[in-house]
Amino acid sequence: MPNANVSADADATRATRAIRTTAPTRTGSGTGTGSARRVAVVGVALADCGRVDELTPYALHAQAARRALADSGLDRAVVDGFASAGLGTLAPVEVAEYLGLRPTWTDSTAVGGATWEVMAAHAADAIVAGHANAVLLVYGSTARADLKAQRRTANLSFGARGPLQFEVPYGHTLIAKYAMAARRHMHEYGTTLEQLAEVAVQARANAAHNPAAMYRAPITVDDVLSGPLIADPFTKLHCCIRSDGGCAVLLAAEEYVPDTAKAPVWVLGTGTSVSHSAMSEWEDFTVSPAAVSSRLAFERAGVRPDDIDLAEIYDAFTYMTLVTLEDLGFCAKGEGGAFVGKGRLLRDGDLPVNTDGGGLSACHPGMRGLFLLVEAVRQLRGEAGEGQVRKAGGRLPELAVASGTGGWFCSSGTVVLGSD
Repeated sequence: MPNANVSADADATRATRAIRTTAPTRTGSGTGTGSARRVAVVGVALADCGRVDELTPYALHAQAARRALADSGLDRAVVDGFASAGLGTLAPVEVAEYLGLRPTWTDSTAVGGATWEVMAAHAADAIVAGHANAVLLVYGSTARADLKAQRRTANLSFGARGPLQFEVPYGHTLIAKYAMAARRHMHEYGTTLEQLAEVAVQARANAAHNPAAMYRAPITVDDVLSGPLIADPFTKLHCCIRSDGGCAVLLAAEEYVPDTAKAPVWVLGTGTSVSHSAMSEWEDFTVSPAAVSSRLAFERAGVRPDDIDLAEIYDAFTYMTLVTLEDLGFCAKGEGGAFVGKGRLLRDGDLPVNTDGGGLSACHPGMRGLFLLVEAVRQLRGEAGEGQVRKAGGRLPELAVASGTGGWFCSSGTVVLGSD
């Protein structure tokens, strides 16, 4: 397999910086503890996204990694930890080999879309414990291009083995599982299709400010409701888009921060949780595992939902955004429908959500969780351009939360990030 060296491109190369190779004595444990070694996100980047017909998934991984390292200003030799999932037989071994890396700490956790928030939690804990100094998280996929070129077919479900064998005979597709949960919320709390459609409309409005978004043309509630039915109650625009793309995030110990090119974004708290695999084992279709992961993340960060300036939430379907907002504590259970109205989720709304347009409009190559972290960091740094969130007086946001969901509400990872 060819080696795509991830050192920065010539035009992006910065002066070589001093590299610290020893970790300080650890004085605490657990992300969010004041006496522990602090962890920062020091580099983020997107690979080419949207319609990418000419690159392989490996090339997108390399492109994202190279750009994230250039963004950090650190040399690739500093990277001693690596995390990747979704590509290769021995992920992340194959991807690390392709990138020319030989990490001493690795993670290949695969829990669906929540994978990257869970990996970020693992990486932060490893850095705090002194098991790694700088961990690179990378993702890349050509899901759209592969379908167009007939290199693969679309997946209706995740297979028929294990507990899934008891659901597959009834035609229970992945989308149908989300649709069933949405219908339950509608039944229990009176949530309407119009309220769910508002999530898609506001995501598209946010995407309009993002030049990299795949779809930017405005849509209306009527556009969402009148689209072709995919799985009752979801029409096409209730569902995420299919794109190509990739991204990367570099986390590092605090002693590397003076050598980085940009201001750090600190990992303040993380939380992870799993719920179910079989739908019959999901006790309440209106509660996602984010209810647990977010509580842990907020407690460990020492903040409350009211303190958060913006949220990046996994949005494969409109219902995911609505129920996750409830479970993160931004509104009470059952009040999500009313909460998402009146433009609250817009860039200049009361709680900006999925400020790049999310998976509903910006990009969704398969597992979008890592993109949530990239966008949150860019917002906290003030690098979001026309899509930049501003607080009163034009101030930059200070606290963000990224919450990823995997499977069919099977897993969740939540990360609280701060600029100080």
